[in-house]
Amino acid sequence: MSQDELIYDWNALPGSHDYAATRVELDDETLRDGLQNPSVKDPPIGKKIELLHLMVDLGIHAVDIGLPGAGPRAYEACLALAREIADCELPIEANAAARTVKADIEPVARVQQATGLNIEVATFIGSSPIRQYAENWDVDQILSSTRDAIGFAIGEGLDVMYVTEDTTRSRPRTLARLFSAAVEAGARRICLADTVGHSTPHGVRRLVRFAKDIVAGTGESVKIDWHGHRDRGFGLANALAAIEEGVDRVHATALGIGERIGNVEMDLLLVNLHLLGTHDHPIDRLSDYCRLTAEMCGVEVPHNYPVIGDDAFRTGTGVHAAAIIKAMQKGDGWLEDRVYSGVPASIVGRRQTIEISPVSGLSNVRFWLSQHGYDGGDEALCEALFGLAKKCDHTLSQEEIEAEIARVEAARA
Repeated sequence: MSQDELIYDWNALPGSHDYAATRVELDDETLRDGLQNPSVKDPPIGKKIELLHLMVDLGIHAVDIGLPGAGPRAYEACLALAREIADCELPIEANAAARTVKADIEPVARVQQATGLNIEVATFIGSSPIRQYAENWDVDQILSSTRDAIGFAIGEGLDVMYVTEDTTRSRPRTLARLFSAAVEAGARRICLADTVGHSTPHGVRRLVRFAKDIVAGTGESVKIDWHGHRDRGFGLANALAAIEEGVDRVHATALGIGERIGNVEMDLLLVNLHLLGTHDHPIDRLSDYCRLTAEMCGVEVPHNYPVIGDDAFRTGTGVHAAAIIKAMQKGDGWLEDRVYSGVPASIVGRRQTIEISPVSGLSNVRFWLSQHGYDGGDEALCEALFGLAKKCDHTLSQEEIEAEIARVEAARA
């Protein structure tokens, strides 16, 4: 039987979005928005540079190198990252965040001048009614700040991405005025921001269509980015909705770290776009990328985190294990990796693992023994381990299994 006949794909029926023909860029926000999470540590520059190289290895197109106007430490990190990209001629574009004030934009220009690296400034300002009310702003003030900031950035030789914070709770008329003014002032990219994770996929689609109409009306060549948070759990779904509606670039962070409970997960976005046929760059360094982020930021990865968590490709269930073992016995790696997994472990450099637990069958025991250098056909040993597992309330550790093996062998002596 062919591989195509073994999986019926409801995701690819006629009328579905053609991801294989879709081209979207990815902007990694781990080293800026990701570090705004109150529970993470700001890692040393050396670790940031190491992560930058892993972004390149994964085929990520752009990186936010920080907000250099935040202070000397932030400035030095941005400078070091920009210099690394320039000196190593890394195939990744750089952008840096700034409020719509000259004091934030000027340090970005200094980094660009010091390194010779072209840097896009992501200049942001709140646009929603609730933000206006809290800040005592009106739309005319926001328009004035927008024009002044973009004009200053253009004068400093910077490319401009104009970001409306809280776009997903902003009035259409306000957004139309702000986007048009930004483009007129020289911005060649606008970013739609779901700053507080308010939107649903339906809302994303409507917003992207609206923004595309506004951009088309300017007559200029302007790209559209999507920046989403996951307060309501819609981060990844919203990113895919934005891609399907035709945004040019999506922002995300490693492990979804970011403000409050975080941003779209770059690792999961990469996996899904790879499986859907959009991202054709190898992602076998994904585990390294996530492990380094967790280590340097002091983040613990949950055992059941998709794809990267310890349990992502690990089972102790008898039915599941039996199917995987049968696939292995057929000598078919493709089958082994998919019979009980929606994500093939091999694409991220991992493999299927079978354990012995209270819900295991004898096939788990036999397989574990054979994989660890013991006789999987030793019925007395298999029954002893099987009996031990059924009396436990947890998956057996290697130490527990080996202790039981030692007990059985001592009894035989």
